[in-house]
Amino acid sequence: MQLSGPEILSEMMRLNPHNPGGLPNIMIKPFDMECLGSNSYDLHLAPEFKVYKDTIPQGMKTFIPYDPNKQYTMRDWFVSEVFYKRYLDGDPEYDFRNPKFLVDPFKEKETIDFVIPETGAILSPQFGYLASTYEETKTFNYFPYIDGKSSLGRNFILNHHTAGRGDDGFCGTWTLEISVKNPTIVRPMMRIGQIYYDEFRGKQKKYNENPSSHYRNQSGPTPAAKIQVEKFLEQEYAKCKSMSDYAYYEYLYQKYHG
Repeated sequence: MQLSGPEILSEMMRLNPHNPGGLPNIMIKPFDMECLGSNSYDLHLAPEFKVYKDTIPQGMKTFIPYDPNKQYTMRDWFVSEVFYKRYLDGDPEYDFRNPKFLVDPFKEKETIDFVIPETGAILSPQFGYLASTYEETKTFNYFPYIDGKSSLGRNFILNHHTAGRGDDGFCGTWTLEISVKNPTIVRPMMRIGQIYYDEFRGKQKKYNENPSSHYRNQSGPTPAAKIQVEKFLEQEYAKCKSMSDYAYYEYLYQKYHG
């Protein structure tokens, strides 16, 4: 069952001696009542951004500082006329289907870090951006998750790609995987999403107490952890394939419960 806005606030005001440091089940820092909705709390965009270095063509900017008095053209994406001419001449360096810009999820990635100005930044629909929420949250005994807002969706701004779900015990800022359909202006401290809280049923496994959790206590936009190829499952697959469903249940019961 999802918490209402007033219940989110109630949980923030109630200490729980069973939590680390005796903290409430829900903490949002900073917090302002104006951002509390009927069943969620609005989160804001921090100014720090990252992009994966290998995905940016030579001579292209990661973003364009926004000036409301300027008329922009394609030339503004390039650091000089030389690179812009190469783009106009059809240089494959600027074709984003080029495997040169391969994203390898099995390797750690080098990033280009930048801070967007208060006046705003124009993001490119060809790049993926890592950003983060301005707020830090701590959640115990509830399931937190974030999603976009209606106004974001109607401007075709995605704030996450399948990674909007948190965990019981997650503490930190939320990394956002931002993409846009058209060149789009974003500004620091704009409302970038909303956080919801659902209740659990059953025994809990705290995220921050799990040594295999990749993003414990993260702060700011955090690049992807290497995705593991888990070959150990092949042996388990062979075992379960040779058993009936009931036999496999008995095997699991003895392994994890017996």
